[in-house]
Amino acid sequence: MLHPDVNERYSRVGRDTPAGALYRRYWLPVATETDLDANPVKRVRLLGEDLVLFRAETGELGLVAERCPHRGASLGYGFPDGAGLRCPYHGWKFSPQGECLEQPNQMPPSAQLQARARTTSYPVRALGGLIFAYLGETPAPALPRLDLFALEETPTRFRDIGYAVIPCNWLQIMENSFDPTHVEWLHGRLFNYHLERAGEEPTVLGGHHIKIGFDLVDYGIIKRRLREGQTEDDEDWKVGHPVYFPNILKVGGYGLSSFQIRVPMDDHHTLHFWYCYYDVPDEYANLVEEVRALPDTYEVKLQDADGNFLMDTIDSQDAMVWVTQGALTTRDDEHLSSSDQGIALYRNLLRSQLQANETGGAVMNVHDAATEGELIQLPQEKKELGIGGGGANPMASFLRTQGVYSPRLSTLTQRIDAVVRKAG
Repeated sequence: MLHPDVNERYSRVGRDTPAGALYRRYWLPVATETDLDANPVKRVRLLGEDLVLFRAETGELGLVAERCPHRGASLGYGFPDGAGLRCPYHGWKFSPQGECLEQPNQMPPSAQLQARARTTSYPVRALGGLIFAYLGETPAPALPRLDLFALEETPTRFRDIGYAVIPCNWLQIMENSFDPTHVEWLHGRLFNYHLERAGEEPTVLGGHHIKIGFDLVDYGIIKRRLREGQTEDDEDWKVGHPVYFPNILKVGGYGLSSFQIRVPMDDHHTLHFWYCYYDVPDEYANLVEEVRALPDTYEVKLQDADGNFLMDTIDSQDAMVWVTQGALTTRDDEHLSSSDQGIALYRNLLRSQLQANETGGAVMNVHDAATEGELIQLPQEKKELGIGGGGANPMASFLRTQGVYSPRLSTLTQRIDAVVRKAG
């Protein structure tokens, strides 16, 4: 359990909070690059701040405060013009660095007023199809080049990025990453209950855990598990799942490599990215080329029209338990057990990093800008995921994840089904 004051310290992410100050040491993804294709201006919320992301006509990315310093209208409804963003109200123009470039109806022009009208801005960078923002003090650290961000599409590999706004605090989502035994029940027993009622093939995720383990490593924590019938030579134990502090879980297996990235929008909302690469058998390379023209970014549906959480994907099941704890859960009334040792370890790690940040010490995964571009390789399992439902189609089992909402994956799966039927 956590005292309410400690819970607040760990959870809240506003500018004047300990966790908010820590998160401002990191580059955080706020959008995908393709998000700006249909409209090059996008309102975003990050660490309690309302901001506007835009791509100028010159191609430069900018991130500025949403409120225009002239009369307070939203720059999120503005439009790019040359090297800047125009306010929709009176046309004041701002550069990606926040400078007020033009005040069209100010007569005579006033350099002093123009200088005073500078607005808040933050550095933004593109990497691996995502757009990252840095809200901390300058100079900014290196933008970590994690292994999946450095991957490229090939004739048999394609990228897919799902996203959803989760209406709860970031910490209860992250704590789920250190809870291996929930897979046995939430994604195993419960999922199989629903699959059986629907007459569908069950998963093999309900296997009983006989051992769990956690290792503190230089970039975060690796979690391990053993189910009945497994040995320590199995990948579940030998490789495990790495968590890159503070907010990225790497998972995968045969045909899939993915990051789950949890970005605090404010104390009660989290922007969740499912950053995936799919590897497809060589015989379907022509189909991969066909679906590559489809969008690589999609919104993940977690609830039905009545607000009930869907139980037909791994990820909507996770969202259900995250959100039903409350927008910002209490922890002074919890009763942790031996299966929660990973959660305790993460909280201790978080506590130590909050203290290091407050005392001027080194903070995990905040790297000097001189290391920019260095590849950070994280381990990953290669085994079958055990989700089931694939049959003869090597991609179909991924439709039991958030990938069911992916235009690329769902279309590819349908086309492989057609090939399989024709061959059969």
